[in-house]
Amino acid sequence: MSIRIGGLASGLPPNLVDQVIEAERLPVKQMQDQKAKVEDKVKLVTDLETKINDIGKSLMTVLGAKGFVDKKFTSGFPDIVGGTLDPERAEPGEWTLEVMQLAGKPSVVTGGFPDRDKTTMGVGYIKFDTADGEKEVYISEDNSTLDKIAQTINSAGIGIRAVIVNDRSDKEDSYRLEIAGLKTGDDNEVKFPTVYFLDGQKDFTFSANMKAQNAKYKLDGHEFEATENMITDLIPGVTIDLKQAKPGHPIRLNISENYDVISEKVKSFVDSYNAALGFIQGQNKLTQDKNGNPRLGPLGGDSMLRMTESRMRGIIQDLQDTGSKYNRIIQLGVEFNRNGTLNFNQDKFRKILTSEPLEVVEFLRGNGTDTGFITNMKRRLSNLTDPSAGTVGIRKKSMQDRTQQIDRRIENKEKSLSRREDQLRKQFAKMEETMSKIQAQGQSAAINGGGK
Repeated sequence: MSIRIGGLASGLPPNLVDQVIEAERLPVKQMQDQKAKVEDKVKLVTDLETKINDIGKSLMTVLGAKGFVDKKFTSGFPDIVGGTLDPERAEPGEWTLEVMQLAGKPSVVTGGFPDRDKTTMGVGYIKFDTADGEKEVYISEDNSTLDKIAQTINSAGIGIRAVIVNDRSDKEDSYRLEIAGLKTGDDNEVKFPTVYFLDGQKDFTFSANMKAQNAKYKLDGHEFEATENMITDLIPGVTIDLKQAKPGHPIRLNISENYDVISEKVKSFVDSYNAALGFIQGQNKLTQDKNGNPRLGPLGGDSMLRMTESRMRGIIQDLQDTGSKYNRIIQLGVEFNRNGTLNFNQDKFRKILTSEPLEVVEFLRGNGTDTGFITNMKRRLSNLTDPSAGTVGIRKKSMQDRTQQIDRRIENKEKSLSRREDQLRKQFAKMEETMSKIQAQGQSAAINGGGK
């Protein structure tokens, strides 16, 4: 009798435990596939949530405390009078403004010098009589060229600025130094300057002097003065920029609602609404799978979509009790198409907005608390995505909770499989040990029997 030994003593496959565990892991793979499908739905619901949140973003910025936020400033001659506005503070209106005189800074100009960095003026000081008192700038022998004098004045911190000008009207002595105050207006007058220099190569003299002056203008025929050409306290919410003096030429200034921007924001609202509605319709639309069988989208037929669509339509259809002559958004040119999406009649909206802006404001804003199209829309959209009470929010949270439950089930199953694998390997090892002993005994018996 002979016993053939090949591989393991039991004759079983060496990866038997792996095969058993792999077979018992099939439920885990099924749960992972199930989780992937739920996560795909979570992404779709999140996409819908984003689209719903986008619906109101444009309209939320249409109104401010004083009506429409979007306003524009226009000047009949912007090269003479310009301006910028704060839309939250500015109010519509019209004015005339005549620029009689621009505000000016005090300044002086020196005589000419042949160069800017070689000829020296000597040693001494320059004295300025400013609104803040008398100021002196000391000039040493090493700092007495035009360049060095300008640098010394500019670094003194006394409210005076010096620049070198290359004046080509004088071919030989073309370099001049302009010294000016930093502020306009006659309150900032500077008496220029008293100069004491010794041992210079060329005299330091002045050839021109400009006094500080206020801006002078007429607003609606009334004359006023300002210390600067940028005037911030003339028209509420507007910074006026006086650019040129033009006596005898009144300029028309106007602040009005920017109807183009307002209209574009309403259009953006309609586009966002259609994007959300189109998403819902796309999920409920029948298509064909790879086998040619009809199927809905992953969320198709979900009651959440039906409820969301119904409430979105309610935003458009419901009456708004605000006191305005308009009580539905469809009266302003936002209309339903035959397929259920919205169409924006921009011409109709602009016509109403231009002729009756206050009525439109009243309809959109209401009392800002519980009435008004924008107020109600904001509340309803928020209700849809609220994770504790909203149709979309609850469904998203429910799906997220489900993925967490599947994760816990997978984790528990993996722990169970780990224990099962340890148990099988111990059993398999014990069986191998037993079979090895039996084979050894059988081999010994065969040898002993053959020797008799």
